[in-house]
Amino acid sequence: MKSQNFMSYTVSDDEEAIVHRHQNREFLFYQQVATGDVDAIRENCLKHEFLNMAGVGKLSINELQNLKYHFVVSVAIISRLCIDNGMEMEKSYRLSDFYIQKLDYIDSVDVMEQLHDKMVTDYTYKMKIIRQKAGLSRPMTECMNYIYSHLKERITIKDLAEYTSNSASYISRLFKEEVGVSTSDYIRNAKLEASKNLLRYSDYSLADIANYFAFTSQSHFSQLFQKETGLTPKKYREKYYGTQWKGTTGDIMEYSTSEME
Repeated sequence: MKSQNFMSYTVSDDEEAIVHRHQNREFLFYQQVATGDVDAIRENCLKHEFLNMAGVGKLSINELQNLKYHFVVSVAIISRLCIDNGMEMEKSYRLSDFYIQKLDYIDSVDVMEQLHDKMVTDYTYKMKIIRQKAGLSRPMTECMNYIYSHLKERITIKDLAEYTSNSASYISRLFKEEVGVSTSDYIRNAKLEASKNLLRYSDYSLADIANYFAFTSQSHFSQLFQKETGLTPKKYREKYYGTQWKGTTGDIMEYSTSEME
């Protein structure tokens, strides 16, 4: 039996007859996300627009797989638009990877829609916050990019000063003036937020996580984490581990947008 020659496939008349929706409709949606228009995106989700496949093209004959393919396209576009509109590149790509990896756990159309709505809402809320903080200086934006690209390393104010070609005292003053916290506080909080994801969605030990984000020790990591969240890393994992993506349909919506900020 000869194997099928996929390269000889031709588009059928029925497929050619599909009329795709006007691109302005898609552009509007993506811009609403990138500009932090929370109300518009909430309305989009309430109308179940993600499940409206009229005019968007069929990427798979399987309904669920078709939605997954469209989801990947959507998050790819959104992640890049958000970068263009001020989100730190590494943070945007990490967020994109985070949601795409959840596709492995999706086994129904309803949960697929919830994941999509959660993704677009998450990006939108983050872009709203970024716009509210608009006006960060170029050195400060460069500092943010450096921090999120080096979370696994020990980051000092000297590193940021050298990266931005400024003095340490100048960078320290910028953080106070533009972000409202000290440089060390911002770096620590960024690492702690990232550590939450490993506690919730990985089996790494507490020692491994502390080492992964370059905390001085596991005990130091635990002390800082408890001070920030009110829970020890162990208690946090016991409370949140695996409950959002391996349980019922409603579990997905329990995930807070603040977790990835």
